[in-house]
Amino acid sequence: MGGEVPATVQGIYDEVLRRNRGETEFHQAVREVLESLAVVLDRHSEYAEMKTVQRICEPERQIIFRVPWQDDRGEVHINRGFRVEFNSALGPYKGGLRFHPSVDLGIVKFLGFEQVFKNALTGMPIGGGKGGSDFDPKGRSDAEVMRFCQSFMTELYRHLGEYTDVPAGDIGVGAREIGYLFGQYKRITNRYESGVITGKGLGWGGALVRTEATGYGAAFFAEAMMEAAGESFDGKRVAVSGSGNVAVHGIEKVHRLGGTVVAASDSSGYVVDEKGIDLDVLKQVKEVERGRIGDYADRVGTASFVPGGSIWDVPCDVAIPSATQNELDGDAAAVLARYGCRYVVEGANMPATPEAVRVFRDAGIAFAPGKAANAGGVATSALEMQQNASRDRWTFEHTEERLEEIMRGIHARCHATADEYGSPGDLVLGANVAGFLEVAEAVHAHGLV
Repeated sequence: MGGEVPATVQGIYDEVLRRNRGETEFHQAVREVLESLAVVLDRHSEYAEMKTVQRICEPERQIIFRVPWQDDRGEVHINRGFRVEFNSALGPYKGGLRFHPSVDLGIVKFLGFEQVFKNALTGMPIGGGKGGSDFDPKGRSDAEVMRFCQSFMTELYRHLGEYTDVPAGDIGVGAREIGYLFGQYKRITNRYESGVITGKGLGWGGALVRTEATGYGAAFFAEAMMEAAGESFDGKRVAVSGSGNVAVHGIEKVHRLGGTVVAASDSSGYVVDEKGIDLDVLKQVKEVERGRIGDYADRVGTASFVPGGSIWDVPCDVAIPSATQNELDGDAAAVLARYGCRYVVEGANMPATPEAVRVFRDAGIAFAPGKAANAGGVATSALEMQQNASRDRWTFEHTEERLEEIMRGIHARCHATADEYGSPGDLVLGANVAGFLEVAEAVHAHGLV
């Protein structure tokens, strides 16, 4: 990671840079996959001849559109909407919508590219896509968010469908936004097409465990990693960055599996609680009051708040970065290594920089990339689609059982593929190669399309 791109794929990478100028996150995501694929191209010459890698690096469709809307004072705002339908070889495009000021085409393409491989690893029949807008829902009223979502869907609806493209939520898009988006889709199309969007409310087609799925899935994946090394969560100190949906439910499941989460964070800083994060207080602060992480320390006597700084300064056995891309850099990785961290599991999408991953590898720290470790969210979205298609609703226990089965299956595939391709224990290579092979086989079967 972060070293020389193998000569076998250097030309492909150069072409991606030339055709996608300035899209640094997309370049980073492509490079990370390409570094793993040289061994595949050496073994499978047909992928080089048919330019399979180049075809998978090029989105099937990129949609950019204007989103005009009015705030509560009558002021007009113009945002930009995106949907990148990256690859449909395995099924309809599937991937979230992100509403955040940082969203641009490069971010959406990076997320969509990762989604292709992540979705393939689940073993579910779903392709990869991603979308969103540079709209910021923070501080906006429900009425403003509704007007924005309705304007956004008025353009996007024509590109969606349960057999075409099925979005879900991501940063800035929760149950409220999904409701407004689905309502507008239903209004325009005159169809109650439940399977067109996932992350829905439980009373109108949503699935149990969907809210918890990404955090729970990362914890299940971490447990599978430890079991492969003859260990468990028992007695382990865990640091989880973030305090949003993924982090909160990751903390919840880690505690149930026997670990102790001693630190959590948000953009204002981090808290340390040696007794273990009190989940009820954290949920009250973040989910009910939408407050800052410092409010947690004000209410819990055993906790201390550190404004700013890095949560990775807290000694831990297991680190689960669950906030956003590139939050854990090489310096932070070196601190984790120095303090004896042994497992790093990506709860967010690409939160560790290439330099950080290189530090983990050199230090012998077991590292799980997001496309494998945080696939629980999209896997449960696919389970929601199954329930919608059959007009059924499963119990929480049954859905969670399916989720754990899928996450353990992903770990087993990554582990076995790394062995088969000469890099035992390298879950980055295992995830990239296993995901690529699944997509490449379908791409070839469908001909040159």
